[in-house]
Amino acid sequence: MNQVSSSSKAPKTERGRRTRRKLLDAAEIEFGEKGFHEAGISGITYRAGVALGTFYTYFESKEEIFRALVRHMSRLTRETIAEKVADAPDRLTTERIGIEAFIEFARQHKSIYRIITEAEFIAPVEYRDHYEGFGRAYQANLEKAARKGEIRAGDFETWSWSIMGIVVFLGMRYAEWDDSQPASEIAGIVVDLIARGIAPEESK
Repeated sequence: MNQVSSSSKAPKTERGRRTRRKLLDAAEIEFGEKGFHEAGISGITYRAGVALGTFYTYFESKEEIFRALVRHMSRLTRETIAEKVADAPDRLTTERIGIEAFIEFARQHKSIYRIITEAEFIAPVEYRDHYEGFGRAYQANLEKAARKGEIRAGDFETWSWSIMGIVVFLGMRYAEWDDSQPASEIAGIVVDLIARGIAPEESK
């Protein structure tokens, strides 16, 4: 569905925004449990507690709400982490708090992995925007930290994607598959790795 059609359905009232959010929250559960192909609009509206016709006030198809959901979850992830790290005093503390926040977020939204994985094929533009948006922001934050002397200079784009890769798989292992280990403990271990690497102490 084109962007003009999507924007024309954007709610103009607070009530409308709440209803749209209810549909997105329901879609997260429906797509997360069933996957894109097995999920249905009727399942989404049932979970949201709204009439089937209400769906079409906000979205024109299952594909459109799926794309909107990917954008919504991407934005929600970034906003959640940004809020948690807002008062961090330095970059390494930011990394620790941010990793912990992402793991906790993924534990609360375990369907994010299935949804983002399917997005590569169902919503490839949103899929790429999700990761590239994180990558640009991460790179900018590393560059800022280097200017302040909090980290050394380096290839910040490669570093940002490398750390993102670590965090994505941490969430898979310690949120989606097994959430028994404290997120703070995992974050501390990983930030130690980021800060010190894996070379033996005498070579540093």
